[in-house]
Amino acid sequence: MPADGAPMADLAGRGKNSGPEPLPPRRGVTGKASTLVVLAFAFTVVLCRPAAAGPPFLTDDPVPVDLHHWEFYVFSTFDRAPDGTDGVGPAVELNLGAAPQLQLHLVVPWAWSRPQGATHSSGWGDIEAGVKLRLLDESATRPQIGIFPMAELPTGDSSRGLGNGHIWFRVPLWIQKSWGPWTTYGGGGLLVNPDSDERTHGFAGWLLQRDLSPRLMLGGELFWEGASTRGGRDSTIADLGGSLNLTPGFSLLFSAGRTVAGERHTVAYLGLYWTWGPHPA
Repeated sequence: MPADGAPMADLAGRGKNSGPEPLPPRRGVTGKASTLVVLAFAFTVVLCRPAAAGPPFLTDDPVPVDLHHWEFYVFSTFDRAPDGTDGVGPAVELNLGAAPQLQLHLVVPWAWSRPQGATHSSGWGDIEAGVKLRLLDESATRPQIGIFPMAELPTGDSSRGLGNGHIWFRVPLWIQKSWGPWTTYGGGGLLVNPDSDERTHGFAGWLLQRDLSPRLMLGGELFWEGASTRGGRDSTIADLGGSLNLTPGFSLLFSAGRTVAGERHTVAYLGLYWTWGPHPA
């Protein structure tokens, strides 16, 4: 599933706002003019592979899409901070299992920004492209490990708060372990942003989720991100969400959270998820 271990402004993974600097996938968003507050609503169901993860959470997972399978998301994010509100919606995310243990990832967002005391702007945001690679398979005694580097391409108008104005990167490492109906995953990495008003900084998150039934999964996470702007503060968000399987291959995703330490954010994600691909022989 999407990645979202993105910066807060990037809530998202898994699907992110393209404000000047997203907070984070899964596939989320943080703006240059303002740090995103993302209300997250997200239910995530894994139908073609074990242990669902990623969207609707900020923390991502190391599990790539199965070979020759597809994932498609339509989603919105919301992020309210003291200096304004940002988000994306609608946005689309597409993932493809292009090779064994390897997933290709693309997010195309319609972004919007409402800085405190300024006019509302909307338009195309920064496009996100990435590759997820699982480095180590899970066993009875060890977790699975993977990387999910992403690039945010400067397709949004940074003068209107809809993009960063420069290409920037997220380079995370994710770890996951499952037992019975429980799954836990997390990790972190570095967000590299060359913009003069932004800061290269770290991010990290950890999540625990449980399958309550074949249709319903619920989870909770803590997600930390360093200060994304010069003179800004770091932020730690507590987030709750899950997934509801409506039909085979079709799910509702939702999550919501707020800051428990540091710069204030209220965040949310709401999305629809489809998956399809060849059945095992």
